[in-house]
Amino acid sequence: MNYLIEPHGGRLINRVLPEKEAARIIKGNYRRIKVSQDFILDLEKIAIGAYSPLKGFMNKKDFTSVVKHMRLANGLAWTIPIYLPLAPGIARGLRRRERLVICSEDGQEIGLLSVEEVFSFNRDTWAKNVFGTQDRAHPGVKKIYASHEAFVSGETWLLQKSDFKFERFNLTPEQTRKIIAQRKWNTVAGFQTRNVPHRAHEYLQKIALTICDGILIHPIIGWKKDGDFRPEAIIESYRMLIDKYFPRDSVIFAGLATAMRYAGPREAVFHAIIRKNYGCTHFIVGRDHAGVGEFYSKYDAHRIFGNFPDLGIKPLLLREPYFCRKCQEIVSDKICPHHEKWHTHISGTFVRGCVRKNKDLPEYVMRKEVSRILRKSGLSGLI
Repeated sequence: MNYLIEPHGGRLINRVLPEKEAARIIKGNYRRIKVSQDFILDLEKIAIGAYSPLKGFMNKKDFTSVVKHMRLANGLAWTIPIYLPLAPGIARGLRRRERLVICSEDGQEIGLLSVEEVFSFNRDTWAKNVFGTQDRAHPGVKKIYASHEAFVSGETWLLQKSDFKFERFNLTPEQTRKIIAQRKWNTVAGFQTRNVPHRAHEYLQKIALTICDGILIHPIIGWKKDGDFRPEAIIESYRMLIDKYFPRDSVIFAGLATAMRYAGPREAVFHAIIRKNYGCTHFIVGRDHAGVGEFYSKYDAHRIFGNFPDLGIKPLLLREPYFCRKCQEIVSDKICPHHEKWHTHISGTFVRGCVRKNKDLPEYVMRKEVSRILRKSGLSGLI
């Protein structure tokens, strides 16, 4: 019998209002507030159950517990705050239980929020605990110090999807779970990336496929820092790779429309929770998952999972792959006996650097078809 893993917290949240009710609210006399796309995408992820068990933006009790203890106030594992900042003039005028229509920056009515509380939180504590640093050179830290200081919490509902360019790849947990059930997979590995595919990632994905019935390749297609790959490049190159180099019906490809936080180990756990909600039983964790620069140590993202024996999804703590010129293939230190002088390390940072300098990448680093996609007119690949 086909087994589907329970969503985080035991139930897949659905906060999408029926069309007639949504239309009535859109026509109603509610205060409207505009927020940036990052928070619009978070609202959508709450509504479709990607952030189960959350039903809205966190209150101060949950926010504080997540920052300090990596758990919601009820004890459930959760590592990244999900919050909604508002300009001081708006925040001061809010009343408890007031209903707000949340709009995109172009004025499209996206969601409804029932105000629970307005609060603030010490940014130094937030930065240090979640990102491990207060250095504004860290892109996640820079964003929180630049945001408004007042946050509004409360349950949210989705009125309509935003005009998102890559919506057809933006599958819901309900959709991926349906595909998993149709294919009768009992085990599914989730793979997170913000990069175009290189051979080291392909190596990890195929290790996971030897263990599991299928794999969900699920790249971030929301906000990323300057210098990362654009969604178009990631989508086109992965669709080619899956079509040509993976067994038929062994892969679900979808985009995860949310922002990168660059929170390293904490974000690795957050990404695992999201993929659990999408139906994954296993989650691939790399050497420097969601890392940036030199802010995190090698395999910090592996070690943090020791704090979460109750997570409910099995982390695949895979060693860093590299090309060994002696072995003449992609390997890891678990299977390669040769000195590091024979190793060529392959990473997103290395690939982005080569693309930025317009340097050719050898095929043991990146398949020629991917390199060709990156060279295409209009797809230099990088933001």
